[in-house]
Amino acid sequence: MAGSEQKEKIIRYYKGTEGADTAVKLVDMAEQVMRSQKFRISGFLDLYGQEIAETVVANYPGIRLEFNGGYQGAERQRAMFIDESFGGSPGFDIVVIKATWNGEYEHIGHRDVLGSIMGQGIERDRIGDILMGGATARILADKTMGAYLIDNLTQIGRTGVSCVEDDLANITPKEESCKEIRATVASLRVDSIAAAGYGSSRSRAASDIAADKLKLNWQQVKNASQSVKEGDVLSMRGRGRLEVVEVRGTTKKGRIGVLLKRYI
Repeated sequence: MAGSEQKEKIIRYYKGTEGADTAVKLVDMAEQVMRSQKFRISGFLDLYGQEIAETVVANYPGIRLEFNGGYQGAERQRAMFIDESFGGSPGFDIVVIKATWNGEYEHIGHRDVLGSIMGQGIERDRIGDILMGGATARILADKTMGAYLIDNLTQIGRTGVSCVEDDLANITPKEESCKEIRATVASLRVDSIAAAGYGSSRSRAASDIAADKLKLNWQQVKNASQSVKEGDVLSMRGRGRLEVVEVRGTTKKGRIGVLLKRYI
């Protein structure tokens, strides 16, 4: 498929959804990488944005995808599209800014910190996770925003705060939550696997497919009867990823045993 056709196909798929603007930006990045044969880095993406990035790369052979949010287990991450022929090792340009205040008199929450940052006119995609701990907030950010936050984030609400650059290595890694699911299904249809993995009925899974909420290997599921196999990955908007780890054979009653892993 020609580049322009790929672009229109993806943009059309996300048109009218909350991911429409993100899809346009990421497709433009992919097109730039194809032309330059180098790399491009996105702003910080939420989980839905990361799914869109995976969908875009799946439609552009010759481009690989890497994610980084500044620490292991970060929820908001930057996507890097890299031409497979590119020989460099680019960095993600992420810093962490530590904001501290007198916690004896003031309680500050995540929403307060984010609101004060947005009040500075900073775009949301320039900021990654905000990690709260006592009278401290660690703010993951685009490297270009580090000095600005240190100089300008002097108050959160009515509370004065002090900001310094911290070391990313000081952030405790966060383990990804994973649940193993052993189930038997009537068939390896995608609606059957989705129902087993997400704990719903097949009719509910079919409705989610009809509403374009489910993807198989980051591609649109066109029909509830599509087959899945070992190694396939399903992703449900807002409900995480589901990996088909193993197909274990048929029971005496004719059902198929499967081992699934659901990542939340």
